[in-house]
Amino acid sequence: MLSTSAQMSPTRPAPRFRVVAVIALFIAALCFSAVPANAQPSAKPTIVLVHGAFADSSGWRDVAATLTAEGYPVQTFDNPLRGPAHDSAQLEKQLTTISGPIVLVGHSYGGAVITNTHDPDVVANVYIAAFAPARGEFVQGLLNPITYPGSRLLPPALQLKVVEDETGLGGYNVDGYIAEQYFHEIFAQDVDAVTAADMFAHQKSAALVANLEPSGDPSWAKVPSWYLVSQQDQVIPPALQRFMASRAAAGHVTEVDASHASLVSRPGEVAATILTAATATQA
Repeated sequence: MLSTSAQMSPTRPAPRFRVVAVIALFIAALCFSAVPANAQPSAKPTIVLVHGAFADSSGWRDVAATLTAEGYPVQTFDNPLRGPAHDSAQLEKQLTTISGPIVLVGHSYGGAVITNTHDPDVVANVYIAAFAPARGEFVQGLLNPITYPGSRLLPPALQLKVVEDETGLGGYNVDGYIAEQYFHEIFAQDVDAVTAADMFAHQKSAALVANLEPSGDPSWAKVPSWYLVSQQDQVIPPALQRFMASRAAAGHVTEVDASHASLVSRPGEVAATILTAATATQA
């Protein structure tokens, strides 16, 4: 008969069993560590939305809500509208505060700004009815009515005013804006009157010299880019958009039946284009 102490002693595994268990754990650890880092899905990029002239960041409201709902971190950039070099420098300062990959989205003149932005963390550009200039090109030159007719961004719709501006000569500058009686029919003819009135209330004027400043080396020459053409645009003629898109975003061009303000009138389609670009960066 076993003693009481022997009956209460725990059963110990045989030495051979312990050796086999250790080897199995060691092999499992090796297998786990051998999984390549790129087998894991990459982090979702931060999407930075850059508005253009005659608007502010409030126009991105619905697009930003959709992107956020999809789990993407979203920021907007308060575009100064002073000129591509100045504005892109300000945007680059904001981008230095972001960790990880970045997708830049530019609407209208905002496209000229992201074109002149060179940050190593930017993995995609997205142009929404936007300027995508090549080196030496400028906004007013691209809006050549002989080559690409159709823009209604002309007097009397386009008005000028003198504004205080620390970047201008003597602390002042000449800015352009769209007169109220023309804003709805030219800038956003496919939204209702209440929405157009709200957009006009948020309008930011743009420095006249911003349209005349030559662009620098285009970021789209190195960064994968996407373009969404607005087919009913009365600010940047659709034919001009297609020309710029063919250079900057060949193979990644789609179109929407919308005004210049597609981000407000068709936010679902705009968000879908941005998500396509953002998803492609995670492949």
